[in-house]
Amino acid sequence: MATHSASNADRYMPARKPQMSWLARGCGLALLLALQGCVLGDLGVNDSSPSLSSSFVRPDDPQEALGAREHPLVLAKYGGEYRNEEAEKVVALVVGRLISVSDDPSRVFKITILNTPKVNAFALPGGYLYVTRGLLALANDSAELAAVIAHEMAHVSANHAILRQEKLSSSKVGEEVVHEVLGNSVAAKVALASNKLKLADFSREQELQADAVGIRMTGNAGFDPYAASRFLETMQAYQAYKAGNSDPFDDVTFLSSHPTTPQRVDLAKRHARFFGAPGIGEQGKERYLKGIDGLLYGDTADEGYVRGRVFSHVGLGITFTVPEGSRIDNQPKAIIISGPGDVATRFDAAVLSRRQGLGDYLKSGWINGLIESSIVETQTPSGLNMAIAEARAENWHFRITVVQIDSQVYRFITAAPVGATQLPMVSQQITSTFRKMTPAEQAALAPLRIRIIEVGANDTVGSLAARMKSGDDAIKLFRLINGLTPGENPQPGTSVKIISDE
Repeated sequence: MATHSASNADRYMPARKPQMSWLARGCGLALLLALQGCVLGDLGVNDSSPSLSSSFVRPDDPQEALGAREHPLVLAKYGGEYRNEEAEKVVALVVGRLISVSDDPSRVFKITILNTPKVNAFALPGGYLYVTRGLLALANDSAELAAVIAHEMAHVSANHAILRQEKLSSSKVGEEVVHEVLGNSVAAKVALASNKLKLADFSREQELQADAVGIRMTGNAGFDPYAASRFLETMQAYQAYKAGNSDPFDDVTFLSSHPTTPQRVDLAKRHARFFGAPGIGEQGKERYLKGIDGLLYGDTADEGYVRGRVFSHVGLGITFTVPEGSRIDNQPKAIIISGPGDVATRFDAAVLSRRQGLGDYLKSGWINGLIESSIVETQTPSGLNMAIAEARAENWHFRITVVQIDSQVYRFITAAPVGATQLPMVSQQITSTFRKMTPAEQAALAPLRIRIIEVGANDTVGSLAARMKSGDDAIKLFRLINGLTPGENPQPGTSVKIISDE
């Protein structure tokens, strides 16, 4: 998360200070597959892999310029590129097999694993394909990954226009907070930048066309053609899980841009039957699970960790808890807290200039509609200096709380429609929990990872789920990430995924 000085709202915190991510990471090299009749047996990524540059792009592809222009925006929005050699090999092997059976094997596809827990896959014009590590964590075998990637390759081959300004998502209220309070300053523009890139919903016809082509490619490449319908069903189950839980995948952006219905699942199965009855084709489960063992799950240390209703940042040494009914969205530039109800809160940080009090900071010009008479300087329950103020802008009522730790000022901007009664209570519930972490808490907090374990003879779903570090509903999440239907138990000797901090 970018932070700003009180004296200059457009100047970032010095690099020597710990960051809340939250600036775009170095892009690194995308996993470029410029394969023309690739050799499947030894496909991988090494130090000699070509860099992502226009010299490897077909000169007759008019969409390349658009894809190249948007690629850095994708990296900035989705946390940059995730580098994991084993996961990259899994993706490379799958894509290589798909390209070898595509209608246009000379087309260049540039594949990037995005460093975000969001479950998503999408394509840009010019052959830019993206899968998130969140999606890799949810898929259960190479065939499911192949089905997803083949679907996106089909969109590229069909030249479906996929980039436009999407209607405001669930973070709309949080964006309103920034716009109304920070106005048109550069700080506001920076704060909103990560939300400007949106992926348009495909039309129903485009989705069904990509399904048909993708399933044909998946089957022709020797993968299980029923993997597409299987993964769609997993996504449906995950959507239901998300509806009732604050979950570590953050949100299901794949479903928002790839809507699924029972009819679509049925059509996918009908396309798969062209190849034969269920059981045909390779699933590649063991190879896939081996490739994602150790995959980062959830947020990174640089971004801070969301564990249920608690946000903690080890580098900054801070933590706070949000109320029941809230959802924490850890964005690159800020934390957006949606709920309860119509209330939303934005949390970020800035640098406090020397000899400036918190009351003066609130009056320094970065808040539009500030009611100066509302400013109260006090302390948090843990003894940190704090100031509270109110602001109004059009139909919104704001409560701004700033807390000081050394030269840092942490800002909670809570918003609700005028007349909403929850605003003071929700703001107080969040800010009263803000405190420094103890050294023991900092040492104990580690990133979550996907771990692959073998099912023992006496293991049950309950005993395996008990090994998960996933918060509430561990059994439900264990079944979900392992593709287990209700009542189904993993067989002894097989491999399953758990979520662990070890």
